[in-house]
Amino acid sequence: MSKILVTGANGQLGTVLTKKLAEKYGEENIIASDLNSANNHQFEILDVTDFNALKKIVLKYKITQIYHLAAILSANGEKYPLNTWDINMKTFFNVLEVARLHQVEKVFFPSSIAVFGNNIERINTPQSPNLTPSTVYGISKVAGENWAKYYFDKYGLDVRSIRYPGVIGHQSLPGGGTTDYAVDIFHKAVNNVNFECFLSAETTLPMIYMDDAIRATIELMEAPKNNIKVRTSYNIAGMSFNPKQLTKVIQKTYSTFKVSYKPDFRQQIAESWPMSIDDNNAKQDWNWAPKYNLETMAEDMIHHLKEKYEKENCFI
Repeated sequence: MSKILVTGANGQLGTVLTKKLAEKYGEENIIASDLNSANNHQFEILDVTDFNALKKIVLKYKITQIYHLAAILSANGEKYPLNTWDINMKTFFNVLEVARLHQVEKVFFPSSIAVFGNNIERINTPQSPNLTPSTVYGISKVAGENWAKYYFDKYGLDVRSIRYPGVIGHQSLPGGGTTDYAVDIFHKAVNNVNFECFLSAETTLPMIYMDDAIRATIELMEAPKNNIKVRTSYNIAGMSFNPKQLTKVIQKTYSTFKVSYKPDFRQQIAESWPMSIDDNNAKQDWNWAPKYNLETMAEDMIHHLKEKYEKENCFI
């Protein structure tokens, strides 16, 4: 039975992934970790920049897989670029080395559409364009992709990766990413609060619903090793839309909901990213296919957030 360590388990993606892994593999086989304690799952406080602390946990639980989610994201990363580079790279190097030295079978490394720069084909962006990212977060992800391939080629370490589009989910609040307007907007709408968007109305970006993102991650990790042909990171796509299109869908339920636009530094970041993604490699290699589109995603988001706020009797 796999013993799985999740780093960054308290984050937007980590919270949901840890729960799904526990459902699938058993609570006793999942060890969640982060800088601060959580009240669910087996939990270890872990600073992944500390090699020995990571090694101790891997040996203690006889870890066979690591999902390495700890990172500083795009928008927050631009505030402290050198610190972002140091943390994002040191944590990944520690994971790679501990995994190599102590017989960890698989490592998952989350990449991002932040790896792309403004010299790409922005519509149907291919799997292997020239990667010249505009953010330190993106630079760290490009480097991480290449180190993942290096460890596979040189040491045979089975590192697998996905380039996530913007991830939309009801399970947690926005986490500091450039695409996080598409999460925040739902919280505002459900609470009858108008929304000020930090991107322009026409800024189209690729997105994916959390349920699809989690399913893609686990499906990739469960695919036969010989099927994994891309050893940097796989493009995956869910849907593409802009704030204006998303607003219109939300207004089908909340007709008086209003959105204003005040683009900030994240606008420039967004304009260097794809508008849509070619994910044929993922479809061919491990049968990837999304289940949610814009309308079904919005319907599910509104349903769950209404339920959440009504249950808590707490509105923002």
